[in-house]
Amino acid sequence: MGFAVTDPTGSMSLPLRTEEVAGAGEAVKVTVGVCAETGAELVVVGMPLNMDGTEGPVAKRVRAFIVSLADALEIPVDEWDERLSSSMVERVLLDADMSRQKRKKVRDKLAAQVILQGYLDSRLGD
Repeated sequence: MGFAVTDPTGSMSLPLRTEEVAGAGEAVKVTVGVCAETGAELVVVGMPLNMDGTEGPVAKRVRAFIVSLADALEIPVDEWDERLSSSMVERVLLDADMSRQKRKKVRDKLAAQVILQGYLDSRLGD
C-alpha cells in the first residue's frame, strides 16, 4: 500500500511510504496507524475503476475496505478514481531509467501521491 500526505497548505501531495499488508484487516490497521502518526484529518482511498468507469471485483473489495476503514477511524474517508495512476508512475520511472527493483520500492507511494494530488486539484475549485 502506498501512502501520501499533503503539505501544510493542503494544496500539494507528497509521497510518504509504502507498507506491505496481507489482507484488508491488516490494511485497515496500518492505515489507522499512519493516520495517527501523521495527524490526518481526512483519508483518500484510490478506487480502481474499470476503464469504462464501472466497478469490477477489485473495486468492490476496495469499497468494503473503505467501509471497514471508516468504521475504524474518527475522520472522513473519501475515494478518488485511481485509473491509470500506477501506469503513469511506471512510465515516468521507466523514462527515468530506474531499475525494476527500485521501481517496485517507490511505485505505490508515488501512485498514492498522484491519486491524492488529483483529489486535491479537484477541490481547488470548491
